Amino acid sequence: MKGRERSIDQYTAEQLLAGIRNADHDVFTTLYSHYFQGLLLAALKYVKDAAVAEEVVQDVFLKLWESPAAIAEARALKAYLYRAVINQSINHVNRQKNIAQHHLRMAEEISEAYIETLVEDHALKELLYQEIERLPEQCRKVFKMSRFENLKYREIAEQLGVAEKTVENHIVYALKLLRSNLLHKAADYTDGPTGARLWLFALLV
Repeated sequence: MKGRERSIDQYTAEQLLAGIRNADHDVFTTLYSHYFQGLLLAALKYVKDAAVAEEVVQDVFLKLWESPAAIAEARALKAYLYRAVINQSINHVNRQKNIAQHHLRMAEEISEAYIETLVEDHALKELLYQEIERLPEQCRKVFKMSRFENLKYREIAEQLGVAEKTVENHIVYALKLLRSNLLHKAADYTDGPTGARLWLFALLV
């Protein structure tokens, strides 16, 4: 609120209302300076945070600046300001409670099923990596290039300097070993089609 600050006693109620309706900066500066501390304390009783309380008061004055017709009578100005600040403070508190309750519900919902799934997924992926590392060296390298780097057999063959048929044979052998050693173990980790289990099956087809 910029402008030349004056005492509110220098204005009549009608002059204050006219100044509000005419967007008079001097009037708004005077109003803001005169009522700010009291309005801040009123908001603080509800929001319990000085920074938030100040935002509430500033927002009320901004809305008054943008919609001066909200005040119908000159002598209702003080009551309007306090009522607006209190209402906005209560709305803020209610919003925060709703957000907190929403977060609490989310935490309750994921506390068991979601976390259990994460644990299962991690265990399955760890099991897969362990089995892959047990493959013969060249077979392991070819399998990783195919499944993790998404390279075609031709591209793998070119990079390794081997025949494309050799690459195919390595993949077939790797899949045979992994299916034999891994799929029956995966059943011990989960009964349902978790993301990691589906991912595991996709790698082994």
